[in-house]
Amino acid sequence: MIAYTDCNIEKVSAHYVGNKTEGGSLHTSDKPLDITDRRLREVLLTYFVAHFKNPELYCFTFTNDDVALNPVYNYVSKIFASRGTHHAESKHIANHLYETALHPNINSGDLYIAYFSNIELQGELMDAIGIFKSETKDDFLKLVADDKHYSISHEQGANVNHLDKGCLIFNTDKENGYKVAIVDKANRGNEAQYWKETFLNLKPLSDEYHLTKGYLDVCKNFVTEQLEQEYELSRTDKINFLTRSVDFFKNNEQFDEDVFLNEVFADKDVIQSFQSYKQNYAQDNGLELDERFDISSQAVKKQARVFKSVLKLDKNFHVYIHGNTELIEKGYDEAVGKHYYKIYFDEES
Repeated sequence: MIAYTDCNIEKVSAHYVGNKTEGGSLHTSDKPLDITDRRLREVLLTYFVAHFKNPELYCFTFTNDDVALNPVYNYVSKIFASRGTHHAESKHIANHLYETALHPNINSGDLYIAYFSNIELQGELMDAIGIFKSETKDDFLKLVADDKHYSISHEQGANVNHLDKGCLIFNTDKENGYKVAIVDKANRGNEAQYWKETFLNLKPLSDEYHLTKGYLDVCKNFVTEQLEQEYELSRTDKINFLTRSVDFFKNNEQFDEDVFLNEVFADKDVIQSFQSYKQNYAQDNGLELDERFDISSQAVKKQARVFKSVLKLDKNFHVYIHGNTELIEKGYDEAVGKHYYKIYFDEES
């Protein structure tokens, strides 16, 4: 969890980064922004930090996991070592973004590099560096009154309630690539990957959130892809496996793979198939999946949304299945020429 109740914004530098492929230019400023106005600091703090609440955490990486080769990692390390280098290094960060954001669909925008003190991560106060990009502009009306009449004007600017792209780099765990939280509202299409993968070059942090999320992703894909190919599964069978998978994570604080496999899949052949699928999936997606870890309730809550437990019957009925699929029976009525489900229950509410 990230909290900013006691957070102070110390420095902010701003630059403009165009799209180099489309002929856009890079404009860097000669000095940091003047943020002495108290109200301005409050607005900036809300704009920059309020969008990070319970984010997934990442860390810097690079080719062959040699984080020392990551440009942004090196730039922010110099700033953490000496705040006096903040503006000079912010220019390097802007230039790096300009040289790496080459997809023609990437929008130009204003780039802010900010230094924060006393920001809280997982209960600990520390310094952090934020990199934020504003790509969209909103129209704002400004109504001004004098003694006799009103005048109105309009301006374009960034909406403080909407952050296009951002990251917070926390000054902790430097030897492993720091801890980094990101925001990326443009998360569709190949061009959207540049912020996390090309510019920042991040990989998921091996914490309980990513371990829980990764394992649930494997379970969902195994049931909906691999298991369906190997066995003749009904829709209710698939829902049953998915429901049992997510229920295990909901009902336990620690994950133990042996216990999970026996409770959810039970059959030895299915377990063997899952383990083989998990190994290939982890390798293809660059995941490290431990056999034992603390379960993140936040990750379970988020992932449970994609575990479909709805049986859709034409456009007439939606049956939500949350438990024992032995209480639902499928058949076919030849006289009517339609399939049917028979559902057993004790009480109606």
